[in-house]
Amino acid sequence: MTPGDRLRPGRVDSHGDHRIAMTAAVAAACAAEGTCAIDGWDAVATSHPRSAEPLVRLTGAFAEPAA
Repeated sequence: MTPGDRLRPGRVDSHGDHRIAMTAAVAAACAAEGTCAIDGWDAVATSHPRSAEPLVRLTGAFAEPAA
């Protein structure tokens, strides 16, 4: 990658860490071209159970994980 390149779609495993899941979501929503998946998103309920809402309002680029 070079400066200015967009992130590519991919999959992130948060390993159950809400901080990693939320950081990945922000990076994906703001900088990635395409769909990104975050494994372990349920860990976000630890600190901010409704964290998807601000991402949707700011970027319109967030989807809840499949059950």
